[in-house]
This record gives sequence, C-alpha cells and structure tokens, in this order.
Amino acid sequence: MLPWKRALRPVAALLLTVSAALIPATSATAASAPHSGWNNYSCKPSAAHPRPIVLVHGTLANSVDNWLGLAPYLVGRGYCVFSLDYGQLPGVPFFHGLGPIDKSAEQLDTYVDKVLTATGAPEADLVGHSQGGMMPRYYLKFLGGAAKVNALVGIAPDNHGTTLGGLTKLLPYFPGAEDLIKTLPAGLTDQVAGSPFLTKLNAGGDTVPGVRYTVIATRYDEVVTPYRSQYLTGPDVRNVLVQDLCALDLSEHALLGLVDRIAFHEVANALDPGRATRTTCASVFD
Repeated sequence: MLPWKRALRPVAALLLTVSAALIPATSATAASAPHSGWNNYSCKPSAAHPRPIVLVHGTLANSVDNWLGLAPYLVGRGYCVFSLDYGQLPGVPFFHGLGPIDKSAEQLDTYVDKVLTATGAPEADLVGHSQGGMMPRYYLKFLGGAAKVNALVGIAPDNHGTTLGGLTKLLPYFPGAEDLIKTLPAGLTDQVAGSPFLTKLNAGGDTVPGVRYTVIATRYDEVVTPYRSQYLTGPDVRNVLVQDLCALDLSEHALLGLVDRIAFHEVANALDPGRATRTTCASVFD
C-alpha cells in the first residue's frame, strides 16, 4: 500500500467525527441532505431561480462535508442544489479531488449533463471551493462547458496555482496525512504554480465568453498565496475580498468555504445579481 493511502486512514476517522459534530448544527444533515435538502433530483428550478447549482468540492474533501454550510443556505433560498464527488482514487474513501484534474473536469462534464437532464434546465451555475473553483475552468474552456454554464463562483480558488508549501498547509486539517507529500497524487501536483496543467489552463486568458465569473477570496488565505493570485482577469469578472466587505472577517482558506456567511452572501449575490443586496458584517445573520 502506498504511504499516502496509509496516511488517509486516520484522516477518514477524523472526518467522520467532525461530520457527526456538525450534523446537529445544520438545517440539513449529512445523512439526509443528499436525498432531501440537496441532491434532490425531483427538484425543478423556479422562475426566480431558473438554474440548478452544482457545488464542486475542494482537495481532500467530498460532496457532503464540504457543503454542510453552503448547501442548506442555498436550498433555503429556493435553489435546486446538487453536489458531486470527483477525483477519487482507488481504495481511498471520503478524500477526493486527488486524481488528475483534467479527468476530474470530465467527471464534472458528465455530472452537469445529469443535473440538466433531471431538472430540464438549459444551463447550470457552478460554485466551487479551492480546487473546485479552479477545475471547472478547464471544463468551460476545453470540454464545451461554456454552452451549459451561466456563472462560475470560486471560493478561494487556486486559479494560478500555489506552491507545494501552500498545498501542504492543508495537511493540519487532516492529521496523519503528512505522508501524502512523499508520493503526491496528480490532483496535488497539477495545482502547483507553473505545472503543465495550469500552464495549459491559463494560456490565452483566464476566461471564456458567455460565462460570468466571481472570485471570493480572503486576505488570510494560507494555502493559495498570495491571495490575489486567485483573481481572474477578463470580461464579466468580479473579484471580491471578504475583508473589504467586513473587516472583522478572519476566515482563512478552509473556513471561507465551510462556514463563512459573508462569503455565502456574496455567493448568493453572484448567482442572482439582479436581486443582490449589500454584503456587510451583518450578513452573518442572513
């Protein structure tokens, strides 16, 4: 067994413990959410929210635990919300986003088609955290996704990569995973700044026509540094720093996507700009 597979065993136990602790505090539990609160394939988009939302998790995360905060938040606002697992490796449960990122984008392609077929909608909106905010850009640029997607919202996305040191700063959230750096899966090496994957992704510009892009970043990001490297350049781009909206917001990389209500409010604004409201420190009570 490879060292990084052994390292993920205690991480799996930790994730189950954390998930159990979070369940009572959420409006949709991990057990019921994939079948009721979100991933409800009988959900039909409303006139107010005509596009389904596909949530794209980050590295070492999965389709439930990454979204215990944001998915119920969006469902409560009347959206049809779906989430997928991608980048799985054989014999590694719970911790995904580790496979080659171009192959993960193919999984996203298949999943978006599934959601559009189920809901009858012509387009979807994508919201991703970390790798999940960057990987969909490959789908949009190279796999025809721009014809099926209205907007991409990236929460702390590593759009222009990070250093290996930045990626290893994820490991304290997963005790026992330090051995991952000894035999790095492609899903990690693809994210290193200057990698062949990122060079291809960013060649010729950050965006494609017909898609609205929003990047939501935090000044205290310790994984994707400098945080401004997350920003995109191009038409129909809005780059947001949460501390410009609420100076008291101290969220770093992981918390920004997991629990940050300032970021959540900006996600809602990005998904429905016609009904957007000002985001302030008071948005934590929305």
